[in-house]
Amino acid sequence: MDKEIRQASHWALAFRPTGTPTAENFRLETAELPSLQDGQVLVKNIVTSVDPYMRGRMNDVKSYIPAFQIDEPLTGGAIGEVIESRSAALPVGTMVSHFLGWRTHAVLGEGEATVVDTRAIAPATYLGALGMPGLTAYVGLMKVAEFKEGDAVFVSGAAGAVGQMVGQLAKQFGASRVIGSAGSPEKVQHLLDLGFDAAFNYKDGAVAEQLKAAAPEGIDVYFDNVGGDHLEAAIATLNAFGRVAMCGAIAQYNATEPTPGPRNLGLAIGKCLTLRGFVVGQYAQFGGEFREKVAPLLLDGSIRTDTTVRHGIENMPNAFLELFTGGNRGKMVVEI
Repeated sequence: MDKEIRQASHWALAFRPTGTPTAENFRLETAELPSLQDGQVLVKNIVTSVDPYMRGRMNDVKSYIPAFQIDEPLTGGAIGEVIESRSAALPVGTMVSHFLGWRTHAVLGEGEATVVDTRAIAPATYLGALGMPGLTAYVGLMKVAEFKEGDAVFVSGAAGAVGQMVGQLAKQFGASRVIGSAGSPEKVQHLLDLGFDAAFNYKDGAVAEQLKAAAPEGIDVYFDNVGGDHLEAAIATLNAFGRVAMCGAIAQYNATEPTPGPRNLGLAIGKCLTLRGFVVGQYAQFGGEFREKVAPLLLDGSIRTDTTVRHGIENMPNAFLELFTGGNRGKMVVEI
């Protein structure tokens, strides 16, 4: 082992943000790596993930995933190569996925790493279409929203890592119509190129009016990545017995005041709507089913996804902040 590899870099939370985070909320540090114990490996990270859910972890609140701690290294998805091993199951050269991102190197136990095959599938794909965002799209659509063939589906934040997958999966599984919202003309056109039947720029006017024009016969499923005016518009447009998979609410992640709920929530009663929130970790048992059904669609090109890549450990905070200004199309990753 090269002596210099015993020095590794990681990002820590410097202080908690109020409202929109800035680069000052993060601090790059260097630390000594411990010697390996039996069953452990040293992994050199190749690509790491930044995701919108990480914004919630910057707050000191109890949630479905532990909050980041001040002055402690941040965590998140990563793909790396085993470069030192005291594990027979994970020899040197093995490619693995794990949850100790936001750093150049990670010391892992056997149970903390999952072997991945990067010969036919790019490493970043395991952080996107075949990773947490892909599984989120699959279970949100199929298990939470209980999608049925012939449903009309609306996806907000449709140009993101999850949204792209939701729309294309819905088309593959027999949706009658798929509509997406995005934040620029270029992203709208890209959704159409991916096979969405209609798409609109939410910045061009009232979401409710644009959705009604795109779905004159209503929608049956709404996959919510945004909340706010998108959720209100969807409630107005949903047909009787419509279903909402509440995945994210990026419109209010950086809010400093309580965000009002949809003004038309009462419509859910007469329409017999189902609004169901979910977190992907509660649906891990469907991971095998998801990979069995989705991997072939990715390999044969039936589903296409985008990856926005930033380079260098020093650029991780900026890559994360870009998620809230529309800087990504598809999955945002950082190549270390």
